[in-house]
Amino acid sequence: MGFVLDGLDTEAYDRQYSERELLKRILGYFRPHGRTMILVAVMITLNSAAGTGGPILIARAIDLLPMTENPSTELLVLIAGGVLLLGLAAWTFNYIRQLFSARVVGNVVLQLREDVFNSTIGLDLSFFDEHPSGKIVSRVTSDTRDFADVVTLSMNLLSQMLLVLLLSVWLFNINVALTMLLLGMTPIAAAIALTFRRIARRVTQRARRVTARINAQIQESISGIMVAKSFRQENAVYATFAANNKQGYQVGWRRGLTLNSIFPVMALASGLGAATLIYLGGLSSQSGAISPGDWYLFMQTVGRYWYPLMGIASFWSQFQDGLSAAERVFSLIDAEPRVVQTASEPVQKLQGRIEFRHLAFGYHDDEAVLPDFSLDIRPKETLALVGHTGAGKTSVGRLINRFYEFQRGELLIDGRDIRRLDLTEYRQQTGLVPQEPFLFSGTLMDNIRYGRPDATEAEVRRAAERISSGDWLAGLQAGLETDVGERGASLSMGQRQLVALARVLLKDPAVFILDEATASVDPFTEAQIQAGLETIMQDRTAIVIAHRLSTVKHADRIIVMDHGRIIEEGNHNQLMAAGGHYAKLYDTYFRHQSLDYRPWEDGADPHAGLPARARALRSQG
Repeated sequence: MGFVLDGLDTEAYDRQYSERELLKRILGYFRPHGRTMILVAVMITLNSAAGTGGPILIARAIDLLPMTENPSTELLVLIAGGVLLLGLAAWTFNYIRQLFSARVVGNVVLQLREDVFNSTIGLDLSFFDEHPSGKIVSRVTSDTRDFADVVTLSMNLLSQMLLVLLLSVWLFNINVALTMLLLGMTPIAAAIALTFRRIARRVTQRARRVTARINAQIQESISGIMVAKSFRQENAVYATFAANNKQGYQVGWRRGLTLNSIFPVMALASGLGAATLIYLGGLSSQSGAISPGDWYLFMQTVGRYWYPLMGIASFWSQFQDGLSAAERVFSLIDAEPRVVQTASEPVQKLQGRIEFRHLAFGYHDDEAVLPDFSLDIRPKETLALVGHTGAGKTSVGRLINRFYEFQRGELLIDGRDIRRLDLTEYRQQTGLVPQEPFLFSGTLMDNIRYGRPDATEAEVRRAAERISSGDWLAGLQAGLETDVGERGASLSMGQRQLVALARVLLKDPAVFILDEATASVDPFTEAQIQAGLETIMQDRTAIVIAHRLSTVKHADRIIVMDHGRIIEEGNHNQLMAAGGHYAKLYDTYFRHQSLDYRPWEDGADPHAGLPARARALRSQG
């Protein structure tokens, strides 16, 4: 059993809801559709009444026909026609009920999916760092769809229970003793059905967890297929999938075995109950205590009486699937973001002054990325952040964008606490170009316009042509109408960076953050990006996180970071003259990027890297 449950732990944001809480929450989604639900309830009642009328009419006919020596054709046709009309009426009422209930359920699922997606995209980046996207997608899509099963099954069972109630009233008029005996069997059937409730809830929860795990692994494998193929790890990827799939089989097998055992147990109990009633009813009929027609009606009612109880048991798996799905969806909706605004103050045009005051930040409680960080960035200043990997440079940019919550200290924007600003208005005035820009499926124009959907085509074109004078557009077959493909796959990394720069330029933010955007491009594209950066950084606060000399050397101020602390600051010339940590970084990482770099000035062999014979010829002049 341990193997089956390995890796199927709940997510950190999962919650346990009682069935009463779940049903109350579900009913809240149906409240706006109250009138339609009343119509559905009326149709259920009429359908049950028509369904009740058929057996009653047949029972009366059974008692009437023996009393008639030669029943006329008209009488037989009348009885048959009555049964047929009642059946047609029941079908019509059921059709109307199904039509409107399906519409209501569709609207409810639509609203629920909108709520869960809206709640998900409102969570901060730390949530997506900790939870695989495949599992989140599974909740937004599969679980919201299966949620409808709760409602559909509830309506079907309600219809059957109402039918039983109407028949039970009639049964009391037939024979009180047999009816009391039938009602006395109800707690036994209910106890059998509900015994499986908790077991069914557990196995369905586990089945959903393993499904989410498989979805997450499939999504990750497809997203990283290029890396898997480059390292020839297709077999390893398949082996991981096969292990997860086997686990899914094991969990599904146990779930099926558990839930499918309910129906035989209920069938055995109902069979014993029906046999008892047939025997006692037969004795009552022989003694004249009950007529043959009423006995027929009574036994018909017994079958209909057991059906809803058996339905609760046999469909309990689907019912618990729906409740489990609802619980998972509501857990995601109720997940609390770590980034919490204490107010929602309007944000006017920013001047661009940013102040960190003794700020402490870590992605996890036991990890301090910025233990005690203080920094004052002046309006319209170009500030470069440099340091080894893990120094905390990217974290500074993410905090300015308010992507993460800091644990202590203050972060002020134009002298105002960032936690009191309206985030939507604030982020409209910040622009970020990450190291690996993300492009959405569509054209270049769609992606550049992403930050300003109302921008005209002329404005988009102007922004694109301001980046490196628009030369980069000439290399695109369809210009701004070029389809970028999934995640920008049809463009090079440099072209994606240029699109990201144009997107920010069109947005015209007061604060611009560049996160190592030239670290993975060729020198020619770097020159194009650098030209675009000079355009963007004019007359705005710019924070540059870079590994390239071209994006650091001309900054107004350079901040050197190490383990979340500032160890040096100044411009390029000042820091080089100081001969400290920056000078060492420059000599190690930046100096070789300079156009006037000469390796032999450092005592290196200028012919290093040439074949031995070529070096010998060079040395001979």
